[in-house]
Amino acid sequence: MIEPVESKGYFVRLLTLFHLICLINFSSVEARTRHHKWEVKYEYKSPDCYKKLIITINGRSPGPTIFAQQGDTVVVELRNSLWTENVAVHWHGIRQLGTPWSDGTEGVTQCPILPGETFIYKFVVDRAGTYLYHGHYGMQRAAGLYGSIIVSLPEGVSEPFSYDYDHNIILNDWYHASTNEQAAGLSAIPFVFVGEPQSLLINGRGKYNCSLSTASGFAAGVCNTTNPECSPYSLTVVPGKTYRLRIGSLTSLSALSFEIEGHDMTVVEADGNYVEPFAIRNLYIYSGETYSVLVKADQDSSRNYWATINVVARKPATPTGLAIFNYYPNHPQKQPPTVPTTGPLWNDTTSRLAQSLAFKARQGFINTPPVTSDRVIVLLNTQNKIDGHFKWSLNNLSLTLPQTPYLIALRENLTDAFVQDPPPDGYDFANYDIHSVAKNVNATSSNRIYRLRFNSTVDVILQNANSMTVNNSETHPWHLHGHDFWVLGYGTGKYNLSCDWRKYNVVNPIMKNTAPLHPYGWTALRFRADNPGVWAFHCHVESHFYMGMGVVFEEGIEKVGELPSSIKGCGESEEYLFCTLRKRHMILQLLKDFCFTLLVYSMLIAFLVDAWLEEELDSLRIGVQRHGQWNQEATLGGCTRLRAKVEER
Repeated sequence: MIEPVESKGYFVRLLTLFHLICLINFSSVEARTRHHKWEVKYEYKSPDCYKKLIITINGRSPGPTIFAQQGDTVVVELRNSLWTENVAVHWHGIRQLGTPWSDGTEGVTQCPILPGETFIYKFVVDRAGTYLYHGHYGMQRAAGLYGSIIVSLPEGVSEPFSYDYDHNIILNDWYHASTNEQAAGLSAIPFVFVGEPQSLLINGRGKYNCSLSTASGFAAGVCNTTNPECSPYSLTVVPGKTYRLRIGSLTSLSALSFEIEGHDMTVVEADGNYVEPFAIRNLYIYSGETYSVLVKADQDSSRNYWATINVVARKPATPTGLAIFNYYPNHPQKQPPTVPTTGPLWNDTTSRLAQSLAFKARQGFINTPPVTSDRVIVLLNTQNKIDGHFKWSLNNLSLTLPQTPYLIALRENLTDAFVQDPPPDGYDFANYDIHSVAKNVNATSSNRIYRLRFNSTVDVILQNANSMTVNNSETHPWHLHGHDFWVLGYGTGKYNLSCDWRKYNVVNPIMKNTAPLHPYGWTALRFRADNPGVWAFHCHVESHFYMGMGVVFEEGIEKVGELPSSIKGCGESEEYLFCTLRKRHMILQLLKDFCFTLLVYSMLIAFLVDAWLEEELDSLRIGVQRHGQWNQEATLGGCTRLRAKVEER
């Protein structure tokens, strides 16, 4: 039965509500919604003068920089035009409070975006700072799918340091082999490593020695040093001014040293957190990290200077990456009169460790960590052979992501989607020699995850060791999704649970989302498991994560809201075809049948209830099973296809 809607007093109440809304809007700081429409596709580009297919966003790589203000909502409507590949994009450093499904991690928080599909990411940027975004499906980050996120402070709030202008700089290493070729080699027997990159890029520009491509027999015109796409990036400054350089690294393999010829830098921000300022000549930066440094243009302004990046932590086989630090009004492409620096010694672990230890939280912005933790997880990373394949493992488990993303499986209680037994919290400390070649005959592939008590404090100790090569321990930058962690300390050798905790800095530790693990050393991190969801924690070296170097944390899954249907459609997550009926249509029909004599009231009622009636009345669920090899799609008139699941039969 349709209850009559009383019209008396409605307009008065509506006017009152309207005025209240206006007062609220005008009396509060306005948080805006930033809309972006992206098309992700392959295009031929020459970022280092060598032409190849790369992944672009709206024709660009790096993609468009997202600018927002603290508290804003960012909406990215992403269309996958790769046609033969899925895609997912991770918003690196954005905590996704209340929106764990927008983290963009395929296999963990969402099903991938299928070719031809459009997916909408929506999240709030709750803190100011310098952040990143990049592909998180396969190895697509290394194909050019990456960019920057710059979040400014609210109006009227000032930084604790002063500068005149800022510049955004994003660093990358670059391969000529496609990411599909690289992935095939990593999965092959015999194993084929990706090798050292051909070039280093600064804001998407580098320079490859084209004579090498000619000698290798590549077709004429594939490599062209006169192509304007690969002219050096020029960072223009005005003499006497101070600049904030927001520097982010999204290398797929390389740790880097960044420096500007003749200029000191002062570090003021790390991963969106204020740093107690300290001066450096060169900045060591690892994949997934962001920093802000202040530079004053106080040198001879009659010439330009080199800004350089060089590989560290690996024996370099990649030329120096170059940009021009351009003093106005000199021509932006005017070459400096000096030879570019080759940077510090690549194997100087001592200086890199010293810089890591130098980062402290800025006075006045210290977020003091809990004095103790509720749980300690020690992760020994080793290189192993599993069923003939080279893998990276943590405590003898090499991560393989399930077909059903963890967030969906846990929220929908799909217990068969992954192994429910927890992974170990430690390793055989007494008997494992971190300086010997790894054997680890018991290593296995696994999709087990760590289940953390919500709001508990967790310590993670990363322990490095020798790889399967004699006298070799690699550098691993570790990134945690959904959180910042306190960096309590770094050390060399084997971490000792009984005494090394005394070396922790619990007074003013820096908070970050990415931190390096140095060769034959340990890194101690602490975080609060206070963000409901499922979060990846992994080495940010693209090939290492592809080979299993990561773990997954779950916390407070019961507090996660209803999952959007758009993230589903793979593994055991069901297919949904929704035929949505609107309440509005039913009521308007009933009004026509039973209230046609009261036309004025009917129109008024329809107007008043229109907004709240824009919701689903019912859903029709249709299961479609595929019996062939190819993807299939079904269409029903009046239905909206949100996601399709395909089951093998």
